[in-house]
Amino acid sequence: MPKKKNNTPKTRLERVRDEMAAHGLTQLLVSDPTTIFYLTGLRLNPGERMYCLLFSADGSVRLFVNRLFGTPDVGLPVVNFDDTDDAPALLAPYLDVKKALGVDKDWPARFLLRLQELPVAREYRVGSICCDMVRAVKDAAEQKAMIESSAVNDACMAEFAAAVRPGVTERELAEKILAVYKAHGCSGPSFEPIVAFADDAADPHHQNSDRALQPGEMVLLDVGGVYHDYCSDMTRTFFTAEPTAKQRQVYELVRRANEAAERLVRPGVKMCELDAAARNVIFEAGYGKYFNHRLGHFIGLNDHEYGDVSAACRIEAKPGMCFSIEPGIYLPGEFGVRIEDLVLVTEDGCRVLNAYPKEITIL
Repeated sequence: MPKKKNNTPKTRLERVRDEMAAHGLTQLLVSDPTTIFYLTGLRLNPGERMYCLLFSADGSVRLFVNRLFGTPDVGLPVVNFDDTDDAPALLAPYLDVKKALGVDKDWPARFLLRLQELPVAREYRVGSICCDMVRAVKDAAEQKAMIESSAVNDACMAEFAAAVRPGVTERELAEKILAVYKAHGCSGPSFEPIVAFADDAADPHHQNSDRALQPGEMVLLDVGGVYHDYCSDMTRTFFTAEPTAKQRQVYELVRRANEAAERLVRPGVKMCELDAAARNVIFEAGYGKYFNHRLGHFIGLNDHEYGDVSAACRIEAKPGMCFSIEPGIYLPGEFGVRIEDLVLVTEDGCRVLNAYPKEITIL
């Protein structure tokens, strides 16, 4: 009699184990606080103290945390230590010196170098990919959270646009944006809002200034809020007067590039193919050198997560992946246009998470 198929979704810890096997690792040290929150539900800022999850070769998983933070109930064994302890040495009994150890890419050198002195592993490898790829594919609860977060961002964008008026400064509008997110239940912004007027928008990562908006100038808003732990991110470019022929041409090129990439998103398509779809629209119109950044980035608990939509990334889209599509054209001394949406990969295509209009809008 055939065995009954097990349709129970794997836990996040089990999915990390699968990725470890795929990358030839049997032991892994996870130190990124956001990833530990993702895997255990424990949110903690350890400051300068060691804090990590250890996947051991025997199949066990332990949390190492300074006694200052107590003994959290995370459904896993917890190893406490004091400030006076040699914290990295406490990992040694749970490691197999004959096997490689995967280590987080951002684990401080003061801990890694001490671990290497002991030594406790055959070799040390960057192992973040084992968690990064799991986080890249959102489960059902995360997908719901991303959809809700982007819906809040749509509602907030309408209020941001209503606050655009002659005389307001970039910093004043940025402060208004932060207040609106708070009013909509966000715990904070996904990142510092980018508010750029006129030729300031020709800098893709413009730093907000005390520049006041003049009648007729363009306005670029790149904004996102954290809603129930998950980030949103969206960019819209507005006009405050009838656009010139050149402004209209550039705007429509960027919109076409955005929509060309979004139409292509489906399981199996490589990130580099999405980048090419948008970039080709802009290159063919002669503005290629003015699109000077990747097409997008992955997003979730962090605004920028592992994985990007670029010419160098060959990751294939899978259902549950969420990333931005944000082409732009930046003309120094003139103006800049960027249009950004988040997309969620589905079984047969994608869902664009932002419903805020992309047509030319004159405020």
